[in-house]
Amino acid sequence: MDNARVLETYDRELRREAVPDGPGAVVHRTDRTVRHDGGPQGWSAVLWSDLDEAGADAAIAEQVAYFAERGREFEWKHYRHDRPADLAERLLAAGFTAEPAETLMVAEAAAQAVPVELPAGVRLRTGTDETAVRLLERVHEQAFGERADWLTERLLAQLAQAPQTLALVVAMAGDEPVGAARLELLPGVSFAGLWSGGTHPDWRGRGLYRALVAHRAQLAVRRGYRYLQVDAADTSRPILERLGFAALSVTTPFTRTP
Repeated sequence: MDNARVLETYDRELRREAVPDGPGAVVHRTDRTVRHDGGPQGWSAVLWSDLDEAGADAAIAEQVAYFAERGREFEWKHYRHDRPADLAERLLAAGFTAEPAETLMVAEAAAQAVPVELPAGVRLRTGTDETAVRLLERVHEQAFGERADWLTERLLAQLAQAPQTLALVVAMAGDEPVGAARLELLPGVSFAGLWSGGTHPDWRGRGLYRALVAHRAQLAVRRGYRYLQVDAADTSRPILERLGFAALSVTTPFTRTP
């Protein structure tokens, strides 16, 4: 895989040419920025920017004013290769808060679509229904120790409006969900997104994460996607590297609340 070329394709398809990710969302483009306005209940962010030192602060202030007028929190999705080089420092100076950095990792989907190996007594449930969302919510709360009702609300809205853009995979041990993840299938792009991967603490180290990646890769290949994309936390990056994912950049969400 030509990492530089793939990163260029990623920037073009998922950032500069981004499409709305849910009902009521809209994308605004200028020659300097791409803004995703998710509406009152959706996710809002600056997805892409190409700024210079002379105009960066004004562009940041413009985005802050737009969302402040609407009383809405938003995220500036910053990447290590974005310009200018001190953009992160400028965002902090403008009142943004840096969330934990994640590594942008990409792999060929076909290379990851290997046979799924599961622990004895575990099966995978793939669905696009409310039951699958509730199961994923339970796993998320057990895996990360935080409430996931915000995620449930967003996924239910997405399924109601565009179920073809989402697949939820839950690892079931009997009647109990012990691992879960989702696959984002946006139209017109080469990248299927791997999100919300989590495993119940009692089931870690048994290959569930690897199985969820392989199963979603199979789904992505069947739907015609060439690449898999992950914003990987430090806990996930070593696993993905062993599976053959390449680290293309580092992304940091900078959030601002009016």
